[in-house]
Amino acid sequence: MERRKFFKTSTKGVLAVSMLPIVGELTAQNKNTETVATPNWNTNADGQQFHLNRKKTITADVVVVGAGMAGICAAVSSARMGNKTVLIQDRPVLGGNASSEIRVTVNGVQSLKNKHIVERETGVLEEMLIENWHFNEQESYPVWDHVLYDFVTRQNNLELFLNTQAYDVVKDGDKIKSVFARQTTTEMAYTFNADVFIDSSGDGLMAAMAGAEYRIGREGKEEFGESFAPDVPDNWVMGDCIMMITKDMGRPIKFNPPSYAIPFDAETAFKDKHRKIKQVKEGFWWVEIGSNNDIIGEREDIKHKLLARFYGVWDHIKNSGNFPEAENIALDWIGSVPGRRESRRFMGDYILTQPDMEEYRHFTDTVAYGGWSLDEHCPGGIENLTEPASYFHSRFKQVYEIPFRCLYSKNVSNLMLAGRNVSVSHMALSSSRIIATCALMGQAVGTASALCIQHKVTPREIGKKYINDLQEQLLRDDSYLPSRPANDKNDKARQASVIFGSSTISGDVKNLIDGVGRDEVEKIHHWQADGLQAELQLEWKKNIDLSAVEFKFDTNLQRKMMMHKNPAKNKGQVIGIPPELVKSFKVEAREKGSWKTIAEVTDNRTRLVKVNFKTIKTNAIRVTFNDTYGDPNIKLFEVRCY
Repeated sequence: MERRKFFKTSTKGVLAVSMLPIVGELTAQNKNTETVATPNWNTNADGQQFHLNRKKTITADVVVVGAGMAGICAAVSSARMGNKTVLIQDRPVLGGNASSEIRVTVNGVQSLKNKHIVERETGVLEEMLIENWHFNEQESYPVWDHVLYDFVTRQNNLELFLNTQAYDVVKDGDKIKSVFARQTTTEMAYTFNADVFIDSSGDGLMAAMAGAEYRIGREGKEEFGESFAPDVPDNWVMGDCIMMITKDMGRPIKFNPPSYAIPFDAETAFKDKHRKIKQVKEGFWWVEIGSNNDIIGEREDIKHKLLARFYGVWDHIKNSGNFPEAENIALDWIGSVPGRRESRRFMGDYILTQPDMEEYRHFTDTVAYGGWSLDEHCPGGIENLTEPASYFHSRFKQVYEIPFRCLYSKNVSNLMLAGRNVSVSHMALSSSRIIATCALMGQAVGTASALCIQHKVTPREIGKKYINDLQEQLLRDDSYLPSRPANDKNDKARQASVIFGSSTISGDVKNLIDGVGRDEVEKIHHWQADGLQAELQLEWKKNIDLSAVEFKFDTNLQRKMMMHKNPAKNKGQVIGIPPELVKSFKVEAREKGSWKTIAEVTDNRTRLVKVNFKTIKTNAIRVTFNDTYGDPNIKLFEVRCY
């Protein structure tokens, strides 16, 4: 391995990197939009030409670059808060690593070392996962692409631009003013102006072009006291990989490898238990290639090597005679877009580290959480068979917190980040890179963008002056923040003089206003009624103005919900909408001594339900929960009134 070039040279001399973080060489270009080139066409037989002006300028409140799961959650959260939001994606489909182009499972917190091995993420991400089971029980990745497309395009205040590469920026001082992008399918040159920019693209080209400070490579042990870090820092990052899916043809199928296939050294590879061939349906995550130089610039070369290495593995499976179970198996799909684990990590006001995670440090500005193991893949990937495919250094006993200070740039004042490009160390990234964790970061920065617009401040000022408002909004919108219960002074349910339910078999009806919208390990925060047609009633000593009632229902957060390439991995999951989820209910208000129906909800498919109506004066509400998607009892975690 090569030691990272830990020096930055300037005309004034050399500064050690321990004093300065590694900063990208890309810089902002202050371009006028009129200089963007447009093509010429011959229009008739006479050879006359005209200049076709394919340029548009779009002004929004918030621009989100990158539409993986983090970017989608950021854009949707921003739009729901009332921001005019633009979502830019350089691919033809949404989902990033989770899309049909790459097909990485939407994993999250699911391997804790206690009885709750799953602590599933909620909020915008869960809405999409439930919708997928409603529209896509067959677990088709191309259909999943379109579930996401429907979810995004129907959102008010949100405009989507697919096949659009953001490649340059204009800055005004330390702020991004505009982003330049080109849509490859239309040849349209776009200029996007906004007050707030969010880079959730993974590699972070837009953030790098803005001059945001970033690091690439591994820190040494001493910098953050990370026991699993290398003794000295270097350039290595975790590798890209490609996936595959097979099908059983019901008859023997031959396999002839392509000319560029590289023979697989099975004897050396299989000395590592993680590289064993355990199934021939999907895989293999360990067919990956890293870099100790420039994983972004090398991507096309890495893709070729990955295909060559993969076909070498598959040739061994099919033709070595050691895997008779593969005789009737044929390749059905092989990825052509590598999935990336690591590249740039942009520096915020705080860098989250291995000790932060292992010591479960509490942050006053926590806005998300994680809990995947410290899963650092080996340098070089399949080109380095002498080391384990992944070290799987350590699992967590509980979830760890992610502070807001990691989600904005320290030197570009209106830039926020979400996903694997946030301000973490290499070791911390080995856990925080997981897709569902990235999605929580996306919801956090999307919500924060609205507060930036509302108060006309930077993300840093949100963290200093309005962090309580951000946390309260995230909790209201069904995020979970460890050690941070909700305490919304505007929630009139907390002011009720009486709250009671028709029956109770588990929990307590008062748990619905305790500020925690889910059960925690050994802590119950729910109310469960005996049977269906359960009733919940809240009363106030005098009339109040009321225009919204909100609920958090049960979707069993201790059970996995993701879609898999291999259906055999669905063991323990429910293939469909969670049976515990309340399907229909009715809300009534008491006005002048009489009960009046103010809202009815049918075919509900979300854990968080916000029922809005014209403002009324009332001193009591009554909710009748009619049925679920299969569970015999009604269960919920929170009720709010506004």
